[in-house]
Amino acid sequence: MASVLQTIVEKKHYLFVDEELTWQEAIRRSAESLVADGSVEPDYYKQIVSCIEEYGPYVVFDHMVAMPHSQLDAKEVHKTGIGFMVSKKVVDFGEDEDGEKKEAKLFFTIAACNPEEHLENIGQLMGIFANEPLLDALMEAETPEDILEAEKKFPVTEEF
Repeated sequence: MASVLQTIVEKKHYLFVDEELTWQEAIRRSAESLVADGSVEPDYYKQIVSCIEEYGPYVVFDHMVAMPHSQLDAKEVHKTGIGFMVSKKVVDFGEDEDGEKKEAKLFFTIAACNPEEHLENIGQLMGIFANEPLLDALMEAETPEDILEAEKKFPVTEEF
């Protein structure tokens, strides 16, 4: 079975950007590869932006990682998938309710057709998120080959 990162590369669900982005633009751009193959509608990102505006930057985790996703019943989702984006520039999401600054450079944008696939996506990503050397290597990635090389060098060992 292919790993999450291998599937991302196989499906061409990746993007590398080197420009200043607002968090809203970053959400839109991080979904572009999912839009390109029909996994999601072009407006899917708007639902994610609305959720962040309502609930705060809940999609941003430690180590400059964001996992943009919407509600499970998103009508704009046609196929389950994960879009991956590396931003060379830090994307500022502001502060959470505790006053903690939320910033990201790695984006794993989730689209799922049902709750089971949503939880499966998250479970697969947790192994990546727990592997800080892999995250550091992914932040330096500029090509799909770099993604695969990072995974080879720092394999995911934790199962969730």
